[in-house]
Amino acid sequence: MTENSNNNSRRGFLTKLAKGVVGASLLPNIITAADRRRSLEQLSRPKTNYSANDQIQIALIGAGGMGTADAGTAIQVPGVKLVAACDLYDGRLTDAKKKWGSDIYTTRDYKEILERKDIDAVIIATPDSWHKDISVAAMNKGKSVYCEKPMVHDISEGAAVVEAQHKNKVVYQVGSQGVSSLGNEKARQLLKDGAIGQLNYAEGFWARMSPFGAWQYPIPADASPATVGWDTFIANNTKRAFDPLRFFRWRNYRDYGTGVSGDLFVHLFSSLHLVTGSVGPEKIMATGGLRYWKDGREVPDVMLGMFDYPQTDIHPPFNLSLRVNFVDGTGGTNYLRMVGSEGSMTVEWDKVTLYRNKTYAATDDPLLKTKAQKDSGKQYVYERKDMLPPDKMEYVAEEGYKGAHFDHFYNLFNAMRNNGKVSEDALFGFRAAAPALLCNDSYFQNKIMYWDPKNLKTINK
Repeated sequence: MTENSNNNSRRGFLTKLAKGVVGASLLPNIITAADRRRSLEQLSRPKTNYSANDQIQIALIGAGGMGTADAGTAIQVPGVKLVAACDLYDGRLTDAKKKWGSDIYTTRDYKEILERKDIDAVIIATPDSWHKDISVAAMNKGKSVYCEKPMVHDISEGAAVVEAQHKNKVVYQVGSQGVSSLGNEKARQLLKDGAIGQLNYAEGFWARMSPFGAWQYPIPADASPATVGWDTFIANNTKRAFDPLRFFRWRNYRDYGTGVSGDLFVHLFSSLHLVTGSVGPEKIMATGGLRYWKDGREVPDVMLGMFDYPQTDIHPPFNLSLRVNFVDGTGGTNYLRMVGSEGSMTVEWDKVTLYRNKTYAATDDPLLKTKAQKDSGKQYVYERKDMLPPDKMEYVAEEGYKGAHFDHFYNLFNAMRNNGKVSEDALFGFRAAAPALLCNDSYFQNKIMYWDPKNLKTINK
């Protein structure tokens, strides 16, 4: 698909009215203005053809499933070339050469990647426990960075990443792709224009059902201390004997991963913060448990979190509830729902469904009138109903839209070329990661956590 067709798809994020929609006197004004603004913005995209000397050259650090997907998407952006890959398992380095060409430089040592002058940016898709160290080292070498979420493994690490970006003046993008999605963009416009009135509550849900979706990643037959850089893997962590489960299924263990909250809640925080302009909650509570996956993992497969967002100059106070279920037999479902005084909207990455309360004035409401049934002579008096079933309106991306993952990388490389900014820089990424990490702290410590989202520090009460 050409760049122009993708632009057309973005401009085609059009309104579709569900059956029975009424009260359209207000909504088309919001829709038209929002879509027109976005259409004009997309026309400013730069050229799509680049010479070899004008390419952005990138390297992948962490060539597992997510890293491979990231690299595959990144090189779809015009003017971007993958030149190197780093991983601690030899099999992934062999696969990288098969996938992207034998001329790709491969290594187990990420520091060799950072020393190369021909690399402009790196994708960091390692276990969470290495996000901070590699991010800071890369920025100190002048590299731009795309770091998978959550940005850090522990809340104490966030300040170092934020400071490294500020000091080095490089582009840093955290990999919650929904931040670049059409769905979140449309939801932000609708909320700003008052489509649901005053926000008072939000909820999010993320479900998975497949074995791999529950982090049961396959263990290669040749996994051994000879093919895996185990000592490097645990260099900044608890020293243990080689354990292929911990290496290949690292998300199950607290030393390396951040559980369902760090893996999935952080997506919902990122979307919510983008749509509302919020910087985070001040009160965090969590519960859950290991309900199904009794496989030795250390983190829950069901988690529920509750969060209090304080009033700011940008938004009123509201409450948030989040849920993750790793054993959902009904299929995977992901959404963010925002509820206001005049309606609600369900936000997905390529779709927004808006519900608005339908009300009638007393003089106009046909249900206030007494109606006679001519045939029988009986009279029926209808009770007054000020609120009827809500109107429903959907905003859907047209077929051919390349999706949030592509746009997230597009925004990264566009910012690099034009000295611009990204939506999910280190500060934004930390403010999304912090409540997710504090959710884990609440669960494991069995207590309420308090957070100062403006000054980025925990509060003891």
